[in-house]
Amino acid sequence: MQIYGITGWKNSGKTTLTERLVQEISSRGITVSTIKHAHHSVDVDQPGKDSFRHRAAGAGEVILASAFRWALMHELKGEVEPTVAQLLAKLSPVDIVLIEGFKRNDHAKIEASIKPDRPLIALNDPSIKAVAGGYDLPDLDVPVLDINNIPEIADFILKEVGLA
Repeated sequence: MQIYGITGWKNSGKTTLTERLVQEISSRGITVSTIKHAHHSVDVDQPGKDSFRHRAAGAGEVILASAFRWALMHELKGEVEPTVAQLLAKLSPVDIVLIEGFKRNDHAKIEASIKPDRPLIALNDPSIKAVAGGYDLPDLDVPVLDINNIPEIADFILKEVGLA
């Protein structure tokens, strides 16, 4: 399983870029999954629903299943946040996993930047292999790609991981 990251500051276009890359890459017949990092408390469940009640009662894990999808919710209960490697081990095999966020990890990444409101991470991070920008970017030591040219960005990533 190959991995590649999409990173950037908050509101930099990461999620839109990831979504569009998943569509592009999967349309080429390449299987893709994603891991999304959140810095805030996230809950896929809703108060009052049965699965929420199970967790509130103390269940360490709850699987919510239907004929269309299933989700495993694991309560950390004070445990350390899992690493990227631990999360990858939980996924079924695919050709590539796109990892949104986790900017401090050392896996290869592309930085999304739709506006010049924060310094580019790429200036000080060798794990950033390209910047996908939505404005005139300064000269960089890595390729600069148009954030709206999704086929070009997909080509870049797939070549990087040997799936081109």
